[in-house]
Amino acid sequence: MPIGDINTIVTLVVFVVVILVIALDLTDMVLATLLGVSVLIAFGIFNVQDVLNITRTADGPIALLFGGMVVARTLKPTGLFDYIGTRYLLLTRGSGKRFLLGLILLVAPLCAVLPNATTVVLLAPIIVRVAVALEVDFVGPMVLTAIISNAAGLLTLVGDPATFLVGSGIGMTFVQYLQKVSLGGLLSVLVVVPFLPWLMRDVWNVRRTLPADLKAKPLERPWLCALSLVVLALIVLLFIFGENIPSRIVPPAAAIVGAALALLVTYGTKVEPVSKVLEDVDWKTLVFLICLFCLVEAINKTGILQSLSHSLHGWFGVNLVLVALAILVFVGFTSSLLANVPVVAAMLLMLKSYSVIAELVPEQALDPTFTAWPANLIPVFVAMMFAGTLGGNATLIGSSANVVAVAICAANGKRVSFMQFLRYGLPVTLVQLAVSALYVLGLFYFTGR
Repeated sequence: MPIGDINTIVTLVVFVVVILVIALDLTDMVLATLLGVSVLIAFGIFNVQDVLNITRTADGPIALLFGGMVVARTLKPTGLFDYIGTRYLLLTRGSGKRFLLGLILLVAPLCAVLPNATTVVLLAPIIVRVAVALEVDFVGPMVLTAIISNAAGLLTLVGDPATFLVGSGIGMTFVQYLQKVSLGGLLSVLVVVPFLPWLMRDVWNVRRTLPADLKAKPLERPWLCALSLVVLALIVLLFIFGENIPSRIVPPAAAIVGAALALLVTYGTKVEPVSKVLEDVDWKTLVFLICLFCLVEAINKTGILQSLSHSLHGWFGVNLVLVALAILVFVGFTSSLLANVPVVAAMLLMLKSYSVIAELVPEQALDPTFTAWPANLIPVFVAMMFAGTLGGNATLIGSSANVVAVAICAANGKRVSFMQFLRYGLPVTLVQLAVSALYVLGLFYFTGR
């Protein structure tokens, strides 16, 4: 058997075993992925070029997540999370229904301007605090936060790393995104609401009597809070406008700038050592995501994904409606089992190759700077955005926001299993993808008019 075939078999076996180990909860997720990567290294499947490839695809999402973790950690000693948590608790009036609906109203706007995993990091202390006060399990609300953050990440170009990857890959501007995709993102958020009484009935039906003297405590360190919020506001502005300034600061770079400024604020105010802040960063989650990127790069090396570009043309010709629906199904399924960003990165190249093979665009379209995509191809790329972002809602390893939410639950004493997350995520994902399919069909209709 040729060496290439052996490497392909080993890669696929390793991938399947890692997924099964995680799904069956046989060992720690990070350990499972590290062992999987170690086997690939031992068989010589990984080399220096693979590491460089992983760096190019993983640096953006990891930078976004790291920056969000640092900023959230610098806000911890200010008392801001306790203050907002108490105010939020008062607004619920002791109702689990108001808690869950308010969660959607809280998460969705933030995810329009902040990456979804960053939003989960920032809001987690508030959500856990309110859930504990209402005497309900915070696992359900934390999973809901991840699901809503993923869906709301479709509201703007910078809300989700996978969406940003596709949008920037075809030269779509912030305004163009609002015109083409944002309404679909809003529908993806709203479709979750009817599921709440069924999926989270234990929280939905709760009624608690809040203490009569309950009120928010003043901030412990107002100046530190103000400076940290200024840094957070600067990050948001750079996310939105950074690419339009001369130095062209992309969202991952903005996150690193924000992390540096947040650490500078911590150092300048002398509230706690910088080393303490960095110690509390969730390095375990970052390592897990990097390992997932490694597994996807190994899958990419097998050539399976690349061969799909030829298969797409053979199966569907230039019927772009069928191509878009096929992408919704395939990328949606794949993104539920692998981190969605590396999957989307590989599938974006596949779709561009298909477009060239089908003679829909010139060969220059394979150049990253090419932006002259015909209008009838845009809905296909939009389908990939929906599939990559919403498909990740199904399982706990489907997106960085899911991984972060599960890690936060574990840090607070509640371990979430693969099947437990699947019970929440799978039904919501199926309906969201169905709604997305209708939205994409609508885009084709209006494009053809």
